[in-house]
Amino acid sequence: MTNEARKKEFLQETIQHIDMKAHNVVPMVDAMADMAFQARNLARGAQIFNMMQEDTQSTVFLTLAGSLISAGLKHVILDLVKNNMVDAIVSTGANIVDQDFFEALGFKHYKGTPFVDDQELRELMIDRIYDTYIDEENLRICDDIMGQLCDSLEKRPYSSREFIIEMGKYLDENEQYAAYREDSIVWHCYKKGVPIFVPAFSDCSAGFGLVQHQYNNPDKHLSIDSAKDFLELTRIKLVSQESGIFMIGGGVPKNFIQDTVVAGEVLGFDTPMHKYAVQITVADERDGALSGSTLKEACSWGKVDTVYEQMVWAEATLAMPLISGYAYHKGAWKNRQERRFNDVLATKAATQEA
Repeated sequence: MTNEARKKEFLQETIQHIDMKAHNVVPMVDAMADMAFQARNLARGAQIFNMMQEDTQSTVFLTLAGSLISAGLKHVILDLVKNNMVDAIVSTGANIVDQDFFEALGFKHYKGTPFVDDQELRELMIDRIYDTYIDEENLRICDDIMGQLCDSLEKRPYSSREFIIEMGKYLDENEQYAAYREDSIVWHCYKKGVPIFVPAFSDCSAGFGLVQHQYNNPDKHLSIDSAKDFLELTRIKLVSQESGIFMIGGGVPKNFIQDTVVAGEVLGFDTPMHKYAVQITVADERDGALSGSTLKEACSWGKVDTVYEQMVWAEATLAMPLISGYAYHKGAWKNRQERRFNDVLATKAATQEA
């Protein structure tokens, strides 16, 4: 059997993205409130996320860490964006570039298994994320497009948010992607003015494109300014004042959004702690690592209030559809309006006022 034929055997069944709109989980989640352990924690987390929807004065931040889009959660995130249930996103690069933008180019993620010969996968140019496969040859096309995008833009420092806007614009202006971009988080956020921040932007396919671009243009090139990311995100917090966080996983996105409170104080502004916070994680708090650090611990740093906070120790593909679906089917989001923070950040008067 040829390598090409063998590769086709592996890459057959595509990952399907769950549709939270199709499943009214409200009665089940409400019943879980009378159970124990993580069932009760999840139910309270869902109630707090719904409170964020009811509070139309509060900005809702969504943070994403881990392989979420490749695992089938893309439509859940899309529906949060489309229905104004989240107003800004802070994410790892993999979710935004290697997974969402990657699929917007027409590529797919495939069902796999961890019980496989990874040496054979390497020979076939198949990358594995636990039980999911990605065609490495397609990923390299994504890398190249990121490099081409870098080459086409003005050579200056960009925040990751500014660069991701250009990614959305690229999808919008190239009709060859019209059949795929309707399912893209990057594209919908571009259209709705929802900012996406990726503080560790080079830690994904974007990094390969940036390396290629800067290597070929050593004297004059585009760069990503993470301090500008931090300032822009802090400006959103200052403009918003009241805010809530829905955190999937931990890592850099989690700390980045929490630190906006401290940054606002450092800049001399009275900056209230995040009023609402829900985190889904499987990380352990006992080793002091950030992903497992509790929201109560964050309160000691002046970042998160402890009145409406909930840790949910559960795996994201199980917990996120339940918590998001609960708030969706409760319907409080229908009273929320677009905030279009990309437009706010683009207006000098608004940023100076912040």
